[in-house]
Amino acid sequence: MDLEMLSREFSLYLEHQVRVGFLGSGVGLSLVLGFSVAYACYYLSSIAKKPQLVTGGESLSRFLQDHCPVVTETYYPTIWCWESRGQTLLRPFITSKPQVQYRNELIKTTDGGQISLDWFDNNKSTCYLDASTRPTVLLLPGLTGTSKESYILHMVQFSEELGYRLYFIHPQMKNYHNQQPACRNTKKWTPRTYCCANTEDLETVIHHVHSLYPSAPFLAAGVSMGGMLLLNYLGKIGTKTPLMAAATFSVGWNTFACTESLEKPLNWLLFNYYLTTCLQSSVNKHRHMFVKQVDMDLVMKAKSIREFDKRFTSVVFGYRSIDDYYTDASPYRRLKSVGIPVLCLNSVDDVFSPRHAIPIETAKQNPNVALVLTSYGGHIGFLEGIWPRQSTYMDRVFKQFVQAIVEYGHEL
Repeated sequence: MDLEMLSREFSLYLEHQVRVGFLGSGVGLSLVLGFSVAYACYYLSSIAKKPQLVTGGESLSRFLQDHCPVVTETYYPTIWCWESRGQTLLRPFITSKPQVQYRNELIKTTDGGQISLDWFDNNKSTCYLDASTRPTVLLLPGLTGTSKESYILHMVQFSEELGYRLYFIHPQMKNYHNQQPACRNTKKWTPRTYCCANTEDLETVIHHVHSLYPSAPFLAAGVSMGGMLLLNYLGKIGTKTPLMAAATFSVGWNTFACTESLEKPLNWLLFNYYLTTCLQSSVNKHRHMFVKQVDMDLVMKAKSIREFDKRFTSVVFGYRSIDDYYTDASPYRRLKSVGIPVLCLNSVDDVFSPRHAIPIETAKQNPNVALVLTSYGGHIGFLEGIWPRQSTYMDRVFKQFVQAIVEYGHEL
C-alpha cells in the first residue's frame, strides 16, 4: 500500500514539475508563443497573398471582379503545407473523393476508331429541368488522369450543385474494330498517349456533344496537359467553336521549360520518373500494336518524360523530332488566337510549369484571356484551410467561373 501511494505521489510530482518547470515558469510558454507569432507573421506577410490577375481587356477583368470574386481574394494556402511539392504530392491523398456514377458513351472518329466518354447527366437537377438547355461542361484531365481523380470528382460535385451536366474524355484510350474477317466483331482498346498538340479527337467530341444539346450553354475545363490540349484547340479554331468559354488549371505553357524543370534531380525523383513509368505501363500492355512504328524495347528503357516522348509520342504522331513536337505542343504560341473568354489558373511555384514560362505579356495582348497567378499552390494543389479535404482554391475558382459564364456571360 505504501509503495502504491509513493508511486502515485511521485507521478503527481512529475506532472507538476513538467507543467510548472516548462510552461509554468514562462520559458516554454514564451517559446511556443514566440514561435507561433513569428510563424503567423511570416505566413500572413509572405505566404497568404492575393493572386495576380492579368487580362488583355478591361471588360473581362471587370466581369471577373464582379462575378468571380475568388480571383481577387487572398488565397490562404494550408498553413502547414504551402510548399509547391508538398501541395502537389498531398492533394491526391488528403482530398475527398465523392461518389459519382457515370454513363459511358463511345463515339466514332474519322479514322475509324471510337472515343470513350463518361457522362454525368445530372437528371436530378432542380435548376435546369429541361435537359436540352442544361449547361454542359467538358472536362479534360491531366497526364494519366481518369474520371476518378479527386480534382475531377470535385468539379463534378460542384457542377451537380449548380445543376449542370458534365462529360469526361478518356484521352488515352481509343477503341478500334479489328478488321480481320475472323475477328470482325471484336474490339481493341488502343492507348493514345497524351499528345497535347493533336486536337482532332477533341474537336470531334465537342461538335458531337454540341449536336446533342445545341441550345445548352457549353463550356470546357482542362487540367494540366488537358488544359494544354484545350488551349491548343482554342488557338487553332479561334472563334469557330461552340464553346462559350473555358478554364484551365496548372497548364504547362512551354513544353521545353516544363521538361527542363521536371528533370532537376528532386523533381525527377518525385514526379518525372513516376509519370514515365505510368506512360510506359500504358503502352506496354499493347506493345504488339506499336512494334512496327517504334522500338518498344528502347521506349521501355526511358528514364524521363522527355525520353519517352522522343522515343514514342513524337514518333507515333509523326513528328520529325522531339523539338518539333514540343514546339507544336506549347500552348503559349497560340494564346493570341484564342477567340472566347478563357480563365487560366497557375501557381508561380509550380515545378511542372515554371514562373518564367508563363506568357504574361502575351496574355495582355488578348482581351479574351485572363491569367490568375497565385504565389503558392503547386501543381493541381491549391490546398487551403487547416484540413483541406472537401474543397480547394482551384475548385472554388472553377465553380465561380462556370457559374458566372452561364448566368452573366451575356455581359462579355
